[in-house]
Amino acid sequence: MSRIDSKFAQLRAAHRKALIPFVTAGDPSLESLVPVMHALVQAGADVIELGVPFSDPMADGPTIQRSSERALARGAGLPYVFESVRAFRQRDAATPVVLMGYLNPVEVRGADRFAREAADAGVDGVLLVDLPPEEADGFREAFAAHGVALVLLASPTTTPERLETLCAQVQGYLYYVSLAGVTGASGQLDTGAASARLRTIRAMSAAPVVAGFGIHDAASAAAMAVDADGVVVGSALVAAMAGAGDPAEAAARAAAFLAPLRAALDQAG
Repeated sequence: MSRIDSKFAQLRAAHRKALIPFVTAGDPSLESLVPVMHALVQAGADVIELGVPFSDPMADGPTIQRSSERALARGAGLPYVFESVRAFRQRDAATPVVLMGYLNPVEVRGADRFAREAADAGVDGVLLVDLPPEEADGFREAFAAHGVALVLLASPTTTPERLETLCAQVQGYLYYVSLAGVTGASGQLDTGAASARLRTIRAMSAAPVVAGFGIHDAASAAAMAVDADGVVVGSALVAAMAGAGDPAEAAARAAAFLAPLRAALDQAG
């Protein structure tokens, strides 16, 4: 059983919801990433999503776009991302790590080489925002050969036919984009509409369904978790760490931000 499957099985048995923080690899500094990852786990993270810095992050709002630009300026390419995951694994062999990014860096390496390097580093899944399911078969097969899950996305505008395709192909978990917008657009989040959609998708999917985009605090996390198997929080966490002076401060800020969300999810049951 993969780390992702094992984690969600444990959560299900404990009647708990997954808390999945997103951080941009290399921001607020190259040195802060591994300490921040450990701090997030200690504060209650169940899965960590690592944003792979990219020059044209079309699904991301200003906060993550700027963090990606800063990380790229520091040299946070794929070798850095893989080395950071490998360093994280020296102390944590259990927490799933999922890379979130775009197709171009994968195509440059080739799907098989990318998957092999990711698996060797300790990566459990990859979410490629701009990979349509109709073109995903070759990537899914290459990733699966190395034990790496291809995590797929659904959105409010996903058609019933495509949703059936996604649910048939799902690995690890299905990521539901809670609003028709970019990351960080918390003002656009309609929890009522998103919850209704989540109920429909969860009835169709054999894998867990997590909700992301627009979730920015304990209240929105708890609201979205009612009808999801977990929630992803990114832009607000990235903003909370921005400008941290050293790795210790970045880790402390990350933990302070995440702890109330963990408490809210556990209290909501």
